[in-house]
Amino acid sequence: MAVPGQVRLGALQIGASSDGTAATLDRLMAYRQELEDSRLDVLVLPEALLGGYPKGADFGARLGYRTSDGREAYLDYWSQAVELDGAEMSVLCTLAREVNSAIVAGIVEREGGTLYCTAVFITAAGELSGRHRKLMPTAVERVVWGQAAELELTTMDTSAGRVGAAICWENYMPLYRYALYEKGIDVWCAPTVDDRDIWRASMRHIAYEGRCFVVSACQVLPPATSALGRSITLRDRPEDHPMIRGGSMIVSPLGEVLAGPLEATEGLLTAEVDLNDIVRARFDLDVVGHYSRGELFHRR
Repeated sequence: MAVPGQVRLGALQIGASSDGTAATLDRLMAYRQELEDSRLDVLVLPEALLGGYPKGADFGARLGYRTSDGREAYLDYWSQAVELDGAEMSVLCTLAREVNSAIVAGIVEREGGTLYCTAVFITAAGELSGRHRKLMPTAVERVVWGQAAELELTTMDTSAGRVGAAICWENYMPLYRYALYEKGIDVWCAPTVDDRDIWRASMRHIAYEGRCFVVSACQVLPPATSALGRSITLRDRPEDHPMIRGGSMIVSPLGEVLAGPLEATEGLLTAEVDLNDIVRARFDLDVVGHYSRGELFHRR
């Protein structure tokens, strides 16, 4: 349970650069002064921000065979991924320390020949506190991302209470949501690339269900883009439609939108919130407490 008080939450809506991870870090560092001035307790960065999300790519994979071009595409993607003890993570940790904000960031993590969609937890002192690997990549994501080998219910205690993360469609896994609620989450971090309207409804639902603050940070990518040097187009969208249109938002424990959704542009969303609102909201709904009736259900 959070220590009551006023805190500041933020979601930075930016996209991975088509020029690679180093260029993405440059784009991120351009917000350093604004982040410092915002005096955030917790900052959330989008899914796969470092490493990239090449939306529309198929990596040459067909049922029963793979193409040589697809192998080259995977090599390109692998080369832009991040190792937890690498230089890119050092930059993120330094940023957290310099702006005095805890950060939950989406990265493409590289371990050996395998990639993972990962959320990293960094303290305001610039220390890597933990990581959470995506439990279930969605659809073609499974071609390039491995699954977490174990359930990582990673949380981090911050000046804004306890934070945890669900990456993109993990937010649609009821058992994972419940397990994270049981950890006593005050701020639910949702790095994503899902820019659809229904996602926004989901963020409001989770905030209302969990009686916690929700911070969703989504990438934003322009219409004419390329991913890691390879041109990507979406067949079912007009050419002038953003590849990823954003939609980052911050939601209260009663499902009220406090900031956002921010569409089709980069930017920093912030909200000053009262952690007492969590207790006020749980007065009539605590899904892991007085409203759970857990003794009647048996989970396997």
